[in-house]
Amino acid sequence: MAKEQLQVLGALDVAKTQWYHFTAIVIAGMGFFTDAYDLFCISLVTKLLGRIYYHVEGSEKPGTLPPGVSAALNSVALVGTLAGQLFFGWLGDKMGRKRVYGITLLLMCICSIASGLSFGHTPRAVLATLCFFRFWLGFGIGGDYPLSATIMSEYANKKTRGAFIAAVFAMQGFGILAGGIFAIIISSAFGARFNALPYQVDPVGSTVPQADYVWRIILMVGALPAVLTYYWRMKMPETARYTALVAKNAKQAAADMAKVMHVQIEPEQDKVEQIARRPESSYGLFSKEFAKRHGLHLLGTTSAWFLLDIAFYSQNLFQKDIFSAVGWIPPAKTMNAIEEVYRIARAQTLIALCSTVPGYWFTVAFIDKMGRFAIQLMGFFFMTVFMFALAIPYNHWTHPDHRIGFVVMYALTFFFANFGPNATTFVVPAEIFPARLRSTCHGISAASGKAGAIVGAFGFLYLAQNRDPKKTDQGYPPGIGVKNSLIVLGVVNLLGMISTFLVPEPKGKSLEEISGENEVEEEGTPV
Repeated sequence: MAKEQLQVLGALDVAKTQWYHFTAIVIAGMGFFTDAYDLFCISLVTKLLGRIYYHVEGSEKPGTLPPGVSAALNSVALVGTLAGQLFFGWLGDKMGRKRVYGITLLLMCICSIASGLSFGHTPRAVLATLCFFRFWLGFGIGGDYPLSATIMSEYANKKTRGAFIAAVFAMQGFGILAGGIFAIIISSAFGARFNALPYQVDPVGSTVPQADYVWRIILMVGALPAVLTYYWRMKMPETARYTALVAKNAKQAAADMAKVMHVQIEPEQDKVEQIARRPESSYGLFSKEFAKRHGLHLLGTTSAWFLLDIAFYSQNLFQKDIFSAVGWIPPAKTMNAIEEVYRIARAQTLIALCSTVPGYWFTVAFIDKMGRFAIQLMGFFFMTVFMFALAIPYNHWTHPDHRIGFVVMYALTFFFANFGPNATTFVVPAEIFPARLRSTCHGISAASGKAGAIVGAFGFLYLAQNRDPKKTDQGYPPGIGVKNSLIVLGVVNLLGMISTFLVPEPKGKSLEEISGENEVEEEGTPV
């Protein structure tokens, strides 16, 4: 029997790319720009914090954060993000996407500034305050994941929906890049103004008192892009899919989209009520019906994101340690504190510029041509290949003549993470679940990813330590070394490839066609 879609949703599905699409990408994307800046800028300043607050008189090496403090600082924002993804994902389905969207942005602005104002009379007090504010910063960032993805998927047409959602996520690459560039500018300015000798020449003088301002400024600037987009975020109308299918207000949905798309749309309240009466329109997240229809899909999105983020975050948060191992960043004692920030920022910026940012935009260009499934499978495959290619002949790569080759291979793993599962794991959960559970399911998938990030961040801190107790970082037990850690990450990527087969291909289909939630017979009888 012939079936037809609500007119307002059909109009969105077939709409040509218009100004409101780009506005939505920029508004949602600037949230992601902020997210990436805030999450990854901490890795630029952890060495500096160690020098400032944990200097040991007479030590051959500069001060470093104790293992517990370093693990907490690197992971507390991830824990907050995980909690925020679950909470705001659920809230976005209960209260509406728009109403919750402003709350997350305000939280991010306030906590970015507060992080830079962390106070205390002792090093422990300063770091505890910083961890407190970074947890709540992460909580706000967590809300941005399900809400940005859901809003963009519900605004987009079915032909270019993948590219639009991926473009929002691609702003993360610019956020990482901006963090590195800003750290280079600040460290260069402070280094020129407050010249200091290397640690091995003057252990105390190598960390000038003004270095305490450097990390604070870097963290606080994360609030700026969020503040700039707050007004526009508040002006966005609620998505028609939420208004029609969840709030069941066809008149408001038609009015909102008529304003945005500049076309006349019939409200069709009777069809909305027909859809609402169907049993298929009321099953919950923990029902047998959901398990039957979407259980494997949710398992696929959660497991793929979990496995990806183990690999992605263990590399990204601790790039600086790998750069040190191959000589891109000289031994800490040969630099002063501010120069070390500059060197770490420069290395991370080069990786972002050469591999991270291009990878994201390759996904934007090809996702609606190749499909989500093919890109995710390809990305995991090449990440596995390059990880093993780095790991197995690891001693070869550490030789001075082969360092550039190591960096190229390392950059390629990042390129295929971003032209691959790092983008697709964000896109797919926003497309394959019903409107009333879309934000919640995306939040669950994203939270699973952050659980993987925490495993990667904590695990890599300890795993990558040298096997020789004399060569480990201060306070850490011996680990399995960088080589064996890279082999572990290669196996993780291989498992990610397998999990991809649980996820359906939503390319070219309407959101309602994928979930089967709003089709009604032309005669008006519920299906």
